[in-house]
Amino acid sequence: MNVFQNLSDTLTLADRIIKHNIRSIDTLLTVVAMPVMMLLGMVFIFGGAIQIAGVSEDEYINYILPGILLMTIATGSAYTSLRINLDKTSGMFDRFKSMPIAKSSVLGGQVIASVIFMLVSIMVVLIVGFIAGFRSDATFAEWLLVALLITLFSLTLTWISVPFGLAAKGIEGASSFSYILIMLLFVSSAFVPVEGMPKIIRIFAENQPMTPIIQTIRNLLDSQPVGNDLWVSFGWMVLIILISYIFGLKVYRRV
Repeated sequence: MNVFQNLSDTLTLADRIIKHNIRSIDTLLTVVAMPVMMLLGMVFIFGGAIQIAGVSEDEYINYILPGILLMTIATGSAYTSLRINLDKTSGMFDRFKSMPIAKSSVLGGQVIASVIFMLVSIMVVLIVGFIAGFRSDATFAEWLLVALLITLFSLTLTWISVPFGLAAKGIEGASSFSYILIMLLFVSSAFVPVEGMPKIIRIFAENQPMTPIIQTIRNLLDSQPVGNDLWVSFGWMVLIILISYIFGLKVYRRV
């Protein structure tokens, strides 16, 4: 009975956040519109000026789409952190603690709502990508694996946002960590191959989490072998989730 009650409380709180997101024009514009504009800008403005060996101008959208998908999630994680911080600073967490609901449902609702919202944003970006010329040779099984990676990445960045949102003193600091995530995307293989980067930057780009995740999604969508990148991607994400989960719970207990 407790398990079902916890699940019910979690879904109720998640529904509250999802409805708030839907009513927030600012959130919709930033989380959904910005990645779409980035995709269209990279394809139709910069695409013709960027030369990548083996990638034609028409195929550039296929090359950058995986990075844009991750950027969509990174942008969404900033709003997750911001919402958590608003609930903390506005006294909502204190109200929840006084109510007969499971304590775990407070963060659980935030996490579920965040992942759902991120996945909806991903669907919008994919639809725009197909309209703009994106095409994939992936099989049904490869698409399922891409969906699994995207979902796990959404969960990863959501849990990263939890301790930042709880620890920040205000909304300005709550979402600032997202700039680091976006920087990591630019210093990766998201938009250009890492081989053309200066040596020190290339070494960093090859060994940070974003690059193997992007490479895995790109190869899956192109129906190419993924090699060790798949397992490296899963390893990075599971490790980050565990560390963020532990720190998030520690900070939450002090709120």
